[in-house]
Amino acid sequence: MNRVLAHTGAKYPIIQAPMGWIARTPLASAVSRAGGLGIIETSSGETANCQAEITKMRALDLPFGVNLPIRFLRDDAMLKFVCNSGVKFVTTSAGSPAKFIQPLKDAGITVYHAVPTVDAALKCVEAGIDGLVVEGAEGGGFKNPEEVSTLVLLQAIRAQVDVPLVAAGGICDGRGMAAAFALGAEAIQMGTRFVSCSESPVHDNFKQAIVQAKETGTWMLNKKSTPCIRSLKSQRTQQIFDDGLMGPDALSGILDLYFGGNMEAAPALAGQSAGLIDSVKSAQQIIDDTVAEFFAITQRLGALAQNRAFG
Repeated sequence: MNRVLAHTGAKYPIIQAPMGWIARTPLASAVSRAGGLGIIETSSGETANCQAEITKMRALDLPFGVNLPIRFLRDDAMLKFVCNSGVKFVTTSAGSPAKFIQPLKDAGITVYHAVPTVDAALKCVEAGIDGLVVEGAEGGGFKNPEEVSTLVLLQAIRAQVDVPLVAAGGICDGRGMAAAFALGAEAIQMGTRFVSCSESPVHDNFKQAIVQAKETGTWMLNKKSTPCIRSLKSQRTQQIFDDGLMGPDALSGILDLYFGGNMEAAPALAGQSAGLIDSVKSAQQIIDDTVAEFFAITQRLGALAQNRAFG
């Protein structure tokens, strides 16, 4: 039995990452209808709007989850709303989940926390978390400046804990999913792949920038300060990379980038998997292709194991 599927009620163990302003009902519902698990974001800080999105998703009667980024929540309004909303699955991130776990569990909610290190994973398990989203340095958005790849981090965490793991960072297809499962994951989370899907609300300029990016097309920025982020290369991010530090207003134009298409308005948050994405597809296509490729690869590997052969 796949524990992530049992916890989420989704058909497939494929989760859409909770990107601020992007992970709302149009995208989340498309992912959930396709058999994955859509997630509604709250990191934008738009409390009323995010609460309305959660209500919309509840009305669709689809499996979905909500992300609570602890460091970005101004007060407990969103936590209380989620606990009373009928939501069944929550991911927490950006801070210690210790104070959030009990209220959420008392509301009958399953809680996974996103972790970038083994130490963080062990603390979460000790605090009673139900599962972990293992975030490798390949992923886009806010990152741990001490870079550990998904390949290494999954193995290191699986060696020490027995809770279900969701692999995140650098995964955009069935190859990545099969590799993650081989390393101990029971699900994957994809962000950049779904940012560039046809149902994503972002401007086509952003989607095309992802499609055109090489595997070397991102930078880790602001590693000596906070927040550390991974974003696409651009003239703006070239300057930040060269300076080594990012100004406090660097992300203030993010909505103009996301929805106005001005790729120099702010750093365009994206992961290294942009270098593996070569077209805009629907959420249904992405999930169908990922599942088909996953089973083709695991079937071939299963035959190798059965025959005790390497080729």
